[in-house]
Amino acid sequence: MIAERATVVGAGSWGTAFSLVLADAGLDVRLWARRPELADSINRTGRNPDYLPDVDLPPQVTATSSVVEALEDTDLVVLAMPAQKLRDGLVDWAPHLPDHAPLVSLAKGIELRTGCRMSEVIRQATGAAPERVAVVSGPNLAREIAARQPAAGVVAASDAETADLVATACQSPWFRPYTSTDVVGAEIAGATKNVIALAVGAAEGLGLGDNSKASVITRGLAETGRLGVALGADEATFSGLAGVGDLIATCMSPLSRNHRVGVGLGRGGTVTDVVAAIGQTAEGVTSCESVLALARGAGVDVPIVESVVAMVADGQRPELIVDALMSRQRKPETA
Repeated sequence: MIAERATVVGAGSWGTAFSLVLADAGLDVRLWARRPELADSINRTGRNPDYLPDVDLPPQVTATSSVVEALEDTDLVVLAMPAQKLRDGLVDWAPHLPDHAPLVSLAKGIELRTGCRMSEVIRQATGAAPERVAVVSGPNLAREIAARQPAAGVVAASDAETADLVATACQSPWFRPYTSTDVVGAEIAGATKNVIALAVGAAEGLGLGDNSKASVITRGLAETGRLGVALGADEATFSGLAGVGDLIATCMSPLSRNHRVGVGLGRGGTVTDVVAAIGQTAEGVTSCESVLALARGAGVDVPIVESVVAMVADGQRPELIVDALMSRQRKPETA
């Protein structure tokens, strides 16, 4: 099967950018927007005025606020909703989903209360078989993707044929997808890197330099790998695009929402004020407690994640990030 038509559910920055990727790969794309006025504006101007106002979308991308219209004759369903809203959104979508189409998650988070990864949420909410579900991860900052700057990503699915189908559907001259069957690793890496990016941003907000930030990134990668392996992931995943690649981009780029939130917290802002100023979801804020709960359930030591939860959920000082690195018992680097 070769996909010819795709539906992208969610007209935020990443959903919009990925619709452009799919269109450049040769697909006709329907972009679903929750608000009718946003869908109308996209169709009228060829731009998304709320998220990527300076990006011209290809004519193959059309928008709609109708679930039924969005899913009509589609070959691929891409879910670009925030992690904590995915399950509720799928309640409305599940009855209309085509039986054959792969379901692809772009969200990078862990669900509150349940501790479920996004692929698990999709399967539970829709009843889809595991082989129909895929995730896209990697260093995918939406604005750079929308500007058609060269980038690579990972399509992970338990079924190699599904991964290949999705990768073919989004491969263009400037977007290079690799495939993997390590869904657990891709999702744990994608969720945890957002939490580590908050820590790196806080270090920057405190006025610390590149040595400090590099140290947080490296030890954050160690925490992420320990957690992933404990949950059944392939250790090699964390050395690749879904692991260290995504971590570097999210931790260091001013385009990263999680990095920007961390900077604001490091400068003394409150979570409420900093998130409101950014105006978009920062998945690390909403998922950090879930990541910590997963780690504790698996018996995995994650001091940087713990310090971020203390900073975000409990309002404690951002200097905890430094304490997490500098005051712990010395051990071999590989531990």
